[in-house]
Amino acid sequence: MTEELEFQKISETSPSVQTHLGILQGVIERMAANSTSAKTWCITIVSAILVVVADKGKPDYAFLALLPTILFIALDAYYLGMEKGFRRAYNQFVIKLHKGKISPNDLFSVQPVGGTSRLQWEALKSFSVWGFYIGLAVLIILARSFVLQ
Repeated sequence: MTEELEFQKISETSPSVQTHLGILQGVIERMAANSTSAKTWCITIVSAILVVVADKGKPDYAFLALLPTILFIALDAYYLGMEKGFRRAYNQFVIKLHKGKISPNDLFSVQPVGGTSRLQWEALKSFSVWGFYIGLAVLIILARSFVLQ
């Protein structure tokens, strides 16, 4: 039975292929949503810290808001890296599908392409990560320097 499947061409219209592509698309969407959520939570936590610091009249504590910023950089880069890895897996699967080189083993493998650390490092260099978090860090410093005196 397994040998028959290996030699049988797997079609683009096969329910197994469509399900596999749907699973990959779902994972990609969740990683993108998690990245957006990380940014939202980071802004919420940083804002709360700055409000408490302003309320207590302790401007030097404003730099505590940099801690969640750094933690969320790592989390956001992780999610974006995983998203990129799963997009690569999706693209490679589609290329193999069009070339007629899909095997049953390909249908049951849902893994990102590329090492997790490498993907996270690539995502860290992305403007969507450093542009957002560097901007947020600058705003924290400006808030400490000019608003919370």
